Amino acid sequence: MTTAPEKTPADFWFDPICPWAWLTSRWMAEVEKVRAVEVRWHVMSLAVLNEPRMDELPKEYQETIRTAWAPVRVCVAAEQEHGSEVLGRLYTALGTRFHNRGEGRGREVIEAALRDTGLPAELAEAGDSDRYDAELRASHQKGIELVGQDVGTPVIAVPGPEGEQVAFFGPVVTPAPKGEAAARLWDGSLLVASTPGFYEIKRTRTERPSFD
Repeated sequence: MTTAPEKTPADFWFDPICPWAWLTSRWMAEVEKVRAVEVRWHVMSLAVLNEPRMDELPKEYQETIRTAWAPVRVCVAAEQEHGSEVLGRLYTALGTRFHNRGEGRGREVIEAALRDTGLPAELAEAGDSDRYDAELRASHQKGIELVGQDVGTPVIAVPGPEGEQVAFFGPVVTPAPKGEAAARLWDGSLLVASTPGFYEIKRTRTERPSFD
C-alpha cells in the first residue's frame, strides 16, 4: 500500500482587505491540491504595519487603512474564541464577499461572512473594540519578523532544509494560477526563497487584480 507523503506546513499571514493577498491565498488553495502542502492561516494587519507612517500615506489610502481594523480584529476574535481552524474558512468567506463580489467591508458584510462560516454574527462587534489587539499585534509581529518591515501581506513561511523557517513576501500574481501552473510557481518560489543571500525579484504591475 502506498503511503501518502507527509504534508509540508505553509504558514500564511494575511490581511483580508488586501486583494493581492487574496489572490495569493487562492493560489495556495490550489497548491494544496497539487503538492503535499497544508496551509496554516495567521492574521497580519496593514493597519498595524502602517501605524508609524500614516501621515505620509496618500489621503485615500489613509482611509483604506482606517477601515482595515475591523476585519482583522474580527478574524482574531474568531480565532481566540473558536480556534485557529476557523481562520481559513472565515478568510475565504470574507475574501469572497470583499473581492469577488465587491460587497464592501461594512459591518453587515462581515456579519454575513461570519454566518457563511457557521460563526456567530455577534463576533462582528469585535471590529469596533481593541479587546483582542494584543493578540492581533502579536500575530502580525510574528509574521513580519520573518521578512522585515518593508513588505506587506501576504507572508508565507515553510520549513527550510536545515530546520529553520524560509519566509518570503508574495508572490504577487494575477489571476491566481491553477493546476500545474500553480505547482510550478510554488516550486519556483521555494527555490528562490531558500537560496542564501536572495532577497528580491520584482517588476512593475501592469494589471489590476483579477478574481475570475
